[in-house]
Amino acid sequence: MEDILKSIIARDPHENEFHQAVKEVLETIQPVLERNPEYRQAAVLERITEPERVVMFRVPWVDDAGQVRVNRGFRIQMNSAIGPYKGGIRFHPSVNLSILKFLAFEQVFKNALTTLSMGGGKGGSDFDPKGKSDNEVMRFCQSFMLELSRHLGPDTDVPAGDIGVGAREIGYMFGMYKRLRNEFTGILTGKGLGWGGSLIRPEATGYGCVYFASEMLATQNESLEGKTCLVSGAGNVAQHTVEKLIEMGAKVVTMSDSSGYIYDEEGIDRSKLDFIMRLKNIRRARIMEYVDKYSETVYTEADTTLDHNPLWNHKADCAFPCATQNEINGKDAQNLVNNGVRLVAEGSNMPSTPEAIDIYLDNKILYAPGKASNAGGVAVSGLEMAQNSMRLNWPREEVDSRLRMIMKSIHQSCLDAAEEYGRPGNYLAGANIAGFIRVVNAMLDQGLV
Repeated sequence: MEDILKSIIARDPHENEFHQAVKEVLETIQPVLERNPEYRQAAVLERITEPERVVMFRVPWVDDAGQVRVNRGFRIQMNSAIGPYKGGIRFHPSVNLSILKFLAFEQVFKNALTTLSMGGGKGGSDFDPKGKSDNEVMRFCQSFMLELSRHLGPDTDVPAGDIGVGAREIGYMFGMYKRLRNEFTGILTGKGLGWGGSLIRPEATGYGCVYFASEMLATQNESLEGKTCLVSGAGNVAQHTVEKLIEMGAKVVTMSDSSGYIYDEEGIDRSKLDFIMRLKNIRRARIMEYVDKYSETVYTEADTTLDHNPLWNHKADCAFPCATQNEINGKDAQNLVNNGVRLVAEGSNMPSTPEAIDIYLDNKILYAPGKASNAGGVAVSGLEMAQNSMRLNWPREEVDSRLRMIMKSIHQSCLDAAEEYGRPGNYLAGANIAGFIRVVNAMLDQGLV
């Protein structure tokens, strides 16, 4: 294991996020390799950690002032052993190969856990949609899709949205793909309801995360009713995590964006959440404006010089990180423990550092890794693909019911795999093992390709 990790680091020495994701998986699947020596013989670790294809390209576009701009575009097609590549597109200044490779690697296991026929991929650009006009975003998306379209197809690679890519961006990219290919096909998920989208898709990641947390608490004969919850982020995942928590009787006291966070001791109710949704989705404004309307709330500005995030230092029962990777470090995790948090369910991808995860496990916190707890988004993307193939639209209740069943199944798969390989109750090990076995067995069935 150490030799493989050293080889990966030596080959791509600056890809820290990717190294972190690979190390986490390698540390948990050792018992699987010991029980299945044929995996080592077939070099499955070397193969599963190397993308099948990496596409990188320039994206030229013109801003509203007539100035030509150039960004960098990517698509990581990581593994297609169990289906066409599936994974989001992220537009954010932090996007680089390391981040997209880690996301694509995580996506492989996440998609496998859903039991749907989807491989793993991820893509995006260092383009920042914040502060851009609709026309600027449209011109960028069209240029981005002009190149990316040659690598996509309903049976090849079907992207979705991610950070910085919502309904507006999906619409612009879909329109360009349709014009280029002269076909109306389910090439992107997260589409508008009037042209091939699925009900519950925007809500799915957040709803699924809460469903998974509910299943974890049920193993302790508890529920979310009356629990105080910390939520980070204010985007799509955070909004719908909060929405479902409110519906299930929990009390949410925090939300955040890159500028800072709000702490509402009375709790964010449905009307307050509606205000936040208008603030972020329509006005595209900052979370600090929440305090102007709800004066009893405390707003804390983000301070990158601190060695911790004060959002995670409030009394609570549950934590739902829904912002970005590595947002909870070791000190934050210890603060969560000290403040009574007994459950952490990740809505974003890899929001907890390795030190934070060790603290969760050492303190017997119910910890759901993102590849399990936030798989609801890609699960409903898979359901959207199925509806597109059949030219059907399922009602909201049916999609929500299927989502809940999938999250329940993922929860049980994690528990069963952890139990079988000597790590009972360890959702991290269970998720990695269950996803790994499904993907690797498919790879072996298909030969050395």
